[in-house]
Amino acid sequence: MLLRLLRAQLRPYAGATTALVALQLVQILGTLLLPTLGAALIDQGVVRADRGRVTELGAVMVAVAVVQIAAALGAAALAARTSTAMGRDLRSAVFRRILDFSAREVGRFGTPSLLTRAVNDVQQVQNLAQSGFGIVVCAPLMCLGSVLLALRQDVPLALLLVVLVLVVAVCFGLLLARMGSLYARMQVTLDRLGRLLREAITGVRVMRSFVRDDHELGRFAQTNDAFLALSQRVGRLIATMLPVVLLIMNGFTVALLWAGARRIDAGSMPIGALSAFLSYLSLILMSVVMLAFVFLSVPRARVCAGRIAEVLDTASSVAPPAAPQPVRGPAGRIVLHGAGFRYPGAEEAVLRDVDLTVEPGERVVLLGSTGSGKTTLLNLVLRLSDATEGTVRIGGTDVRELSPGVLAAAVGFVPQRPYLFSGTIADNLRFGRPDATDAELWEVLRVAQAADFVARMPDGLDAAITQGGGNVSGGQRQRLSLARALLRRPDVYLFDDCFSALDQATEAALRAALVPYTAGATVLTVAQRVSATHEADRIVVLDRGRIVAQGSHDVLLRTSPTYREIVLSQLTEEEAAHGHAGRP
Repeated sequence: MLLRLLRAQLRPYAGATTALVALQLVQILGTLLLPTLGAALIDQGVVRADRGRVTELGAVMVAVAVVQIAAALGAAALAARTSTAMGRDLRSAVFRRILDFSAREVGRFGTPSLLTRAVNDVQQVQNLAQSGFGIVVCAPLMCLGSVLLALRQDVPLALLLVVLVLVVAVCFGLLLARMGSLYARMQVTLDRLGRLLREAITGVRVMRSFVRDDHELGRFAQTNDAFLALSQRVGRLIATMLPVVLLIMNGFTVALLWAGARRIDAGSMPIGALSAFLSYLSLILMSVVMLAFVFLSVPRARVCAGRIAEVLDTASSVAPPAAPQPVRGPAGRIVLHGAGFRYPGAEEAVLRDVDLTVEPGERVVLLGSTGSGKTTLLNLVLRLSDATEGTVRIGGTDVRELSPGVLAAAVGFVPQRPYLFSGTIADNLRFGRPDATDAELWEVLRVAQAADFVARMPDGLDAAITQGGGNVSGGQRQRLSLARALLRRPDVYLFDDCFSALDQATEAALRAALVPYTAGATVLTVAQRVSATHEADRIVVLDRGRIVAQGSHDVLLRTSPTYREIVLSQLTEEEAAHGHAGRP
């Protein structure tokens, strides 16, 4: 999985990778040539007291060292640029895929896990690529080249180096096999840490109101300790690796000196060859240590690559159409025919056999108890989820045949939990229409009953908004989100209980201002309160995923027990009989 991911991400950088390998080959050749030249300098210059030969070979060695250093610097620069560019592309690919996910895929992975995969996991793969560029090609070739050149110097003594390489490889294999499973558990525990931290931050008021601080601290401490224990086990294996390698290398160094001295004493090998052997041993040691650092990150990077590939290979259950169709018929007409929705593995459907037609310019309110399927119905229209039964059409076109851009342009949506992005008020309002003028922004703010509090802010439209809109109240967030949707002037407005945080006076003024502004557009509103049906042309009552009644307030009050039960739970019987409380 790791190799497949790296191959796919490095394909656009084939030229840079080829140049990098070429520079590394030059560096390796220079590194391997220096011990041979050093041996020749000793045997042909120092031993024979030939100063000219020493000068000649010394100059050649300096030139080779300069070329080697230049190649090494160039390779390091290319490796850093290529790996960071690959990391950028991989993060972008993961982010784009996450944006394509429907609520089903996001729920399957979980927000903390997606955050970890997009940031930490990509960073681990990037770090491996950066270190691997300079080592994975260089170190094995240097090790192999050292053995081959040692064989040219003296075959019996070179066999010691071959045995050394095999012993070190076996030790590495045993250690890395144990580290792979530990790294997999570390990433899962890291996901859990992110989830607990996110829950604690977003739910801090609930924690304090129920005095559960110690309980949450205990949960976090338990997971943190588990992560610590795993990290310590990995750390012990890492700490064991280098001493083991050094012990083996020092043992072979002693053996090499003993065997080499005996062969020199017997006249079977020149003195310079022993110097070359010691240099080759150092190169092998350096190659092994470099590979050790790379191999230490391979198990974790392999786990991270698998987690990244899992995201990239997961197709959204709400895929864009292969051949998008235009909106046929009136763009504001919404038609649901036999529509239903069931979550994977659920025993019962959330929506069943929904037949509903909303004509352009009509104002319809969806009313029902919690869990009756109101929000799910809006999600089907907006195609945040696809209907598992029946069809959902805008105009005369199935929403599954519309491109996401066309659907988004036709529908303006205000969710139940409004979200504001970090930036300014103007940035948030222009999120759907970047070319809007300041005059248009103030117009939608006045309709949304938000102009007064925006004008009181020191910077007005340029007032800063923190992530999620945490520096404004819930009612202000709802009004700004509503203004953002109004600015687009779509053919269809979907309001998902987005007036719940407003007081009655503000809500009444807002609903009155919306009527002329949205005239001609289709307005589909999810509501919990009966007062939200004041300006509705039709009320649709849902119960347990089905439409059980629809019509005007007076008709439903007489004919629908479900609607009458909802009304009586909020109004007195006398108020219900004479109309809504506060109904104009």
